[in-house]
Amino acid sequence: MDDVNAVASLLAKPEPSAEAITRSRGRLQDRMTRGRARRRGGRLLPVLGMAVASAVAVAVIVTSVFSPAAAPVSGRDVLLMAAASAEHIPQGTGTYWHITRTWQGPDGLQVQESWTTRDGHRWSRNEPYATAGSVVEDPAPFRLMGAEIGFEELEGLPADPEQLKERIAGLPRRDSAMPLADRQGELVSPLITLITELPTPAQVRSAAFEALAATPGVKNTGPVEGGQELLIPLSGSMEIRMVVDPEAARVARANVLLTAEGGSMISNSYISVTTEWTDQLPR
Repeated sequence: MDDVNAVASLLAKPEPSAEAITRSRGRLQDRMTRGRARRRGGRLLPVLGMAVASAVAVAVIVTSVFSPAAAPVSGRDVLLMAAASAEHIPQGTGTYWHITRTWQGPDGLQVQESWTTRDGHRWSRNEPYATAGSVVEDPAPFRLMGAEIGFEELEGLPADPEQLKERIAGLPRRDSAMPLADRQGELVSPLITLITELPTPAQVRSAAFEALAATPGVKNTGPVEGGQELLIPLSGSMEIRMVVDPEAARVARANVLLTAEGGSMISNSYISVTTEWTDQLPR
């Protein structure tokens, strides 16, 4: 039975008690603790075990959101469930890593795209200073914290959340392109970059979600189209808003605009980012 059917079966059962929900949350926390220990030892959880863990986590979220008697699921729990799901969601295969950004601009819907091969060749459309609508060769590399980062470097990032943050903090960076919070070590936006835009391995994506879950003050405002809306406070009275689909382990949209220098800016509106491996040529 796949995850979707498992969730459907859970929904068909009588509503669990608050005590059962608490036990499920505890099992999820235990599962994440075991996952960290096993990653450090170089072993992976069996696929079936991960699927069951994800199904339990989905049950917690579904019952919490739709049951009046249950406490609402926390932002931390949403991110931990996304971490559990991310471990067993493959990226797919293809020749080009295709990124599409979409947002509502003052003159209507804006769309930017890029296509990057594993050896670093890149094409883009509608990025700044390019002819509108045209696909052009664009040598801009992937960046994280302002540092150029390639596929091999991404594959080599730690799959442990604490070690991942340490590695990110040690990267060269351009402070002028980064929010104050990231310059002070909160590192929220680069973690979101790993989840939303870069061809990050599944285990590293999972660690990034788990590291975000440890950010103080994460709040879940409730279900919206595409997932659960989370608020993450930053230093300087700034706030990141993002919609997370925990079962699919993806950020549907966020108010973070990534810059060409590898930093980020807070946007006044939501920006949707979709990624995929594709064999379709840029056109």
